[in-house]
Amino acid sequence: MADAFHYPPDLFDLLVDVLARLNKSKKGVVLFLRGAGVDDADLIEVDTIIRKNPDSINKFEIARNVLTKVNTRGDPGLRPRREIIKRVVEFEDFSSCWPEDQLKARGLVAAIREAVNKKDSFTRMKQERDSDRERMHAHQLAERAAIKVRQTQIEAIHTRLSALFGMDDRPQERGKLLEGVLNDLFRTYGILVREDFRRKDLDTSVVLEQIDGVIELDGSLHLVEMKWLKDPVGIKEFFPHLTRLFLRTNVSGIFISSSGFTEPVIKECTTALAQKTMLLCSLQEILFLLQRKDDLVAFLKNKSHAAILDKNPFLQIIS
Repeated sequence: MADAFHYPPDLFDLLVDVLARLNKSKKGVVLFLRGAGVDDADLIEVDTIIRKNPDSINKFEIARNVLTKVNTRGDPGLRPRREIIKRVVEFEDFSSCWPEDQLKARGLVAAIREAVNKKDSFTRMKQERDSDRERMHAHQLAERAAIKVRQTQIEAIHTRLSALFGMDDRPQERGKLLEGVLNDLFRTYGILVREDFRRKDLDTSVVLEQIDGVIELDGSLHLVEMKWLKDPVGIKEFFPHLTRLFLRTNVSGIFISSSGFTEPVIKECTTALAQKTMLLCSLQEILFLLQRKDDLVAFLKNKSHAAILDKNPFLQIIS
């Protein structure tokens, strides 16, 4: 009942009855209320009546008069309202009551305890529901904020990728920038494992191979190769990446090209699917995905499933 700001009618009537029966005298009712912290301003009227004309008021009227005043107060009356309830539900020595009131007083205290327990249970349930709603609302806000951040990042990546198409006079610089743009795209979707890295000879530190990036998809590591070439990717450009896959166990491959792939590459890739999963992807597909603001993970999974199930390494997803 600690959260109750005002007594409901049924509890109010129980309190009037119990206060009159727990105290043998009219002054005892006033002392009980004063001890619970009731303000003197709420007691002065009954105090005056008891002193000047005690026969004109009984204990029930005293309790109702004061409780009405306490119950109409806002925050200032909160503490005494709580304390009155606390003192009643903790009352145990009924020998201080008139003998004929003892059983009735016990029953009233028990009834108030039950009402308070019910109210406390409802209050706890309400608080739990409110907490659940607040947690859910906070989670939804966080999700929306994360989506907004991702959309902003995707728009920025789309702008950077589009700008690369105007760098025909700087092919080497464009190729390096492409790696950064696509790795940032993978990172935005939380699937980037490792950016551009080089494997060196342990004795001579000579670079033996360079891999543009590594992502994890459906629990499988994928080595990523990115090429921006004038002509479609041929066997010469494709074969080194395929070799990297066969030199490693439990890895798949993704080859992203700005200019598509030759028929021999697609055939070679299809043949290799018996042993290694390889996805072929055009840069235009990535560009259209960014324009649509689609899910990159779902996009790559669709291409992976086409390669594994349909033996189609170059499923083109444009729309």
